[in-house]
Amino acid sequence: MPPTGVLRAAGPRTALGALATALTVAVTALAGCASGDRDESGSPKPATVRLPPRGAGFDYQIGGGYPPPAGVRVVSRDRSDSPAPGLYNICYVNAFQAQPAERSSWPADLLLRDAQGRVVMDEDWNEPLLDLRTPAKRERVARRVNHWIDGCADEGFDAVEPDNYDSYVRSRRLLTAADATAFMTLLSRHAHARHLAIAQKNTAELAGRRKRAGLDFAVAEECGQYDECGVYAKAFDDRVVDIEYTDSGLRAARARWGGRLSIVRRDRDVSTPGSAAYVRKVR
Repeated sequence: MPPTGVLRAAGPRTALGALATALTVAVTALAGCASGDRDESGSPKPATVRLPPRGAGFDYQIGGGYPPPAGVRVVSRDRSDSPAPGLYNICYVNAFQAQPAERSSWPADLLLRDAQGRVVMDEDWNEPLLDLRTPAKRERVARRVNHWIDGCADEGFDAVEPDNYDSYVRSRRLLTAADATAFMTLLSRHAHARHLAIAQKNTAELAGRRKRAGLDFAVAEECGQYDECGVYAKAFDDRVVDIEYTDSGLRAARARWGGRLSIVRRDRDVSTPGSAAYVRKVR
């Protein structure tokens, strides 16, 4: 998830751009495709997505878009923001939890509740967890999140970054890793049908399920600081973007992975230039 302090906005805007030089690959968009995405036998047709280039200059701008610094080829921005023209753009979506400002717009039964009927919260973000315990509820939540993914595709993003894949670890054991994987699979199928690549956000413990979940690359926070970069690099064949929030984390990530992964040091507020808190380093 983003570091504490970032305001995660909602509501898409029109935008441009994608990186023409990014690798083009074919992936299979499985169930959930529209009838026009199936061949005569009823099987899903392959959907073409572009993956982020390995080891490319990267900037994490989910706290607000700004002109990317020289050398940046990959940028991640909130779904409320516009892609950066000419770059590979990743669209940030809060997929497994409800943002505080949007809580009232969610049906009450899709907010995860404990045995006493109390909504289970991510206390760091004051975000209710979404209830993914049954196939029916996962489908209902996915319909809303997939609408946001449609917005990312319509705006011209190349990929989507669904956050809080690890919400199950904050669920007081009400959600499981299997619930998270099943829900992510729904999002992956839809993203691929819209010709978007899809990232695993953090959650190193589920990297071994990447193929089952249909995930294409990783967005990792502090994998250098916590010695997890190797897990993502192995699972995603070095197609990893990493955000470090400390100088020590940046040094650790670059010492072993600097020639292979896309690594940037940002401030914990992921602020914009001109802010007193703004930090961006690549070495």
